[in-house]
Amino acid sequence: MHETILASALPRALDGYDRVSILSLDCFDTLLWRDTHAPSDVFRTLQGTTQQQRIWAEQRARSRAMVQRHGKEVSIEDIYVQLLPNAEPAERAAMIADELAAEAFHCFAFLPTVELMRDARRRGLKIVIISDTYLNAVQLGDLIARAAGDEVRSLIDEIFCSSEFGVSKSDGLIVRVIKKLGVRPETILHVGDNPKADLAAGKAAGVHALHLKQFSSATEQRLRLEAATSAMVDVGGLPRNGHIQPHRAPIAIGEPAIDDPAELLGFTTIGPVLHGFAHWIAHEAAALRAKRAGQVHILFLMRDGHLPRLVFDAVGNDLATHAAEISRFTATAASFATQEDVVHYLETETTTPAHVILNQLLFEPQEQTVILRSLPADQNHVALCKAIRSGSRMKQVLARSSQFAERLKAYLNAIVAPAVGDTLLMVDLGYNGSVQNQVEPVLRRMLGVDVAGRYLLLREQEISGLDKAGFIDANGYDADTLDALCGNVAVLEQLCTAAQGSVVDYTADGKPVRAVNAIKGGQSTVRDSVQRGTIAFAGGADRAIIRPEPRTGSIGHQRAAVAALARLMFLPMPQELAVLEQFQHDVNLGVGYTVPLFDPAIGRQGLRQRGLFYMRGEERMYLPAELNGEGLAVKLTLFAQRRFGLALKYADFFDKTITLPVLIADGRNVETATITATPTHDGYYIAPIPIHDCRYAVGLQFGRLYEWLQVESAVFMPVDRFLSEQQRAGAEQVNAVPTLEGMERNGAHLFRCEDEASFMMIPPPPRKDARAMMLAVVFRPITERATARAAAPIDARAALVGEDVE
Repeated sequence: MHETILASALPRALDGYDRVSILSLDCFDTLLWRDTHAPSDVFRTLQGTTQQQRIWAEQRARSRAMVQRHGKEVSIEDIYVQLLPNAEPAERAAMIADELAAEAFHCFAFLPTVELMRDARRRGLKIVIISDTYLNAVQLGDLIARAAGDEVRSLIDEIFCSSEFGVSKSDGLIVRVIKKLGVRPETILHVGDNPKADLAAGKAAGVHALHLKQFSSATEQRLRLEAATSAMVDVGGLPRNGHIQPHRAPIAIGEPAIDDPAELLGFTTIGPVLHGFAHWIAHEAAALRAKRAGQVHILFLMRDGHLPRLVFDAVGNDLATHAAEISRFTATAASFATQEDVVHYLETETTTPAHVILNQLLFEPQEQTVILRSLPADQNHVALCKAIRSGSRMKQVLARSSQFAERLKAYLNAIVAPAVGDTLLMVDLGYNGSVQNQVEPVLRRMLGVDVAGRYLLLREQEISGLDKAGFIDANGYDADTLDALCGNVAVLEQLCTAAQGSVVDYTADGKPVRAVNAIKGGQSTVRDSVQRGTIAFAGGADRAIIRPEPRTGSIGHQRAAVAALARLMFLPMPQELAVLEQFQHDVNLGVGYTVPLFDPAIGRQGLRQRGLFYMRGEERMYLPAELNGEGLAVKLTLFAQRRFGLALKYADFFDKTITLPVLIADGRNVETATITATPTHDGYYIAPIPIHDCRYAVGLQFGRLYEWLQVESAVFMPVDRFLSEQQRAGAEQVNAVPTLEGMERNGAHLFRCEDEASFMMIPPPPRKDARAMMLAVVFRPITERATARAAAPIDARAALVGEDVE
């Protein structure tokens, strides 16, 4: 028979063991699981001590036991003597009680193990617990009852603890239990999660033994990274952060049966995020019903509310919900009741393209063409605003917006038919509540309803004063954390959305009019698989955990969701990125505009050219994914900078530079100079060389320093573009066309310098305007020249002059 068993097979573990009369179980991580990442994480939640102090105390107690009793088994009382050496017995007893209460709060019974116990009882087997623990049998039995309930405790006939026998399972505890029970070893089946203490020790004792394999190595890594993100996100919060992971149990049951990577992403990561959110929404809806006079209608805003609604239904809520197609575009289009509304909109859209603004203000295509032709060549915002504010056009905008609002009203009456005084509870992913900001005044005026917004992630850009709350918001997390999460929320949006175009209008009788779906069919197929896995997780997550009283929607679920979401955003796994690599993001402006979520090729190039600073201003929506393959250190650097809002400059990232000798030629004269090259990433350096008005050619004297080197790129660009806070890959760049003197190309980017006189000469590009230009050369030293020195200019200078003059 197999020696390893998966969680899903536990209920049938006794099949084939017809002569077994005793089921022996390990306790922790077999029967009782904790909702924390590691057992010692419970110590993080203790009052009056720290996790480290509690661990050190146990280590000292075991060292003392080894010296005095020649064994390492101790009781919890022994541990607290070491933790509180000068305390009174009553104080130690109180802190022990607090630890046991914390364990009871965080522990639960694992469903498959309980189902195995019930099967054993039906077969007439005796059930015992054999545990390596500092608790005694009474304490452990009481903990099982408090954490799992009396029904589970009643299934257990006897409990055997290493602290009372003085030996662990690996050192002979199972043998002693066999003797105490007075049975033959082959009548016992022992199941536990530790391959050494349960499987190897059980076999050595002669009993049948099975090792419960909780997770694959990939799952262990993912959960470990979640704990790491939890440590960085939940800093100093109350209650103390115990790296909560209630999803460990359902993942252990369901993940091994899933082969589709996309479905796996949904089950293991998106599921835990939206599961807690669904319970929170149910709680918020109940609270609104308790304080509002009318009916509360739950509207999940499409498209991003599609998957949250399916999850809400899957967790067993019996509340009616509605899929409400109200986009940012339609909410804004209905909001222009006065001229001041239009002006306010124009004031907030100073960087938005003119055609997008005109489309939002409901101008017809031909009207847009006329207005755009009347603008200056640069289509500047001031001129656009002046054109729109002309009397006839402003009246046109207000009239069309009023008609649009009437169609929106008809749509809501068709799907909800709210009465005056009812509350529309709008549910969305977030993150500013822009739809609610725009549409709430319209709905209050036209329907006489109250509006509340509940969001997975809420980070308002202004203090709106509206009824808004977030599952993850400023009540639990600081502004830097919320900014970090919002910066990459597009990946979640694309996994939650419905496979349909965004709503852009409504018919007079209340039917939605959608734009053409700009997302490719392949992306929709992958997304369907992700959503299938998410719903499967939500449907079984609560059943996997057995407690005396259900505990849903708690702060623990919130912290688990944040850790899982932050881990996906900043520390994604390679197999997850393989699922998402072809995804596009629809920016939902009513113009069918999409951008890629991430581009690894641009990421690699950007890192080499500018380091992490290449990300500033990029339009791609999932930039941390571009760091895959660059190592955990780079990813954690970005995560820390974003999460803590570290105001670091480019110069803070390097402590070594290269002084590169160059020749500057204008066709008549040649001057020598040195340029400071600064490190970017992976051993590469960038040498920025000003060429002013494109009159200078540049000779890079690589031979003075190196025998072998790589040249990644050499491009011309405006100086202000290089220094800009808004970087764009390839923007305003012109590839240089170098010639080689004494340098031999060996492949695409590898060069050998024959001697110290070797150099790369780069002529300037044609001048386009008055902006100051520069040459940016990215290179990586391979082999330094043994005689590298800062010397006088080499004779190659003469060749430069001759070449340029000719």
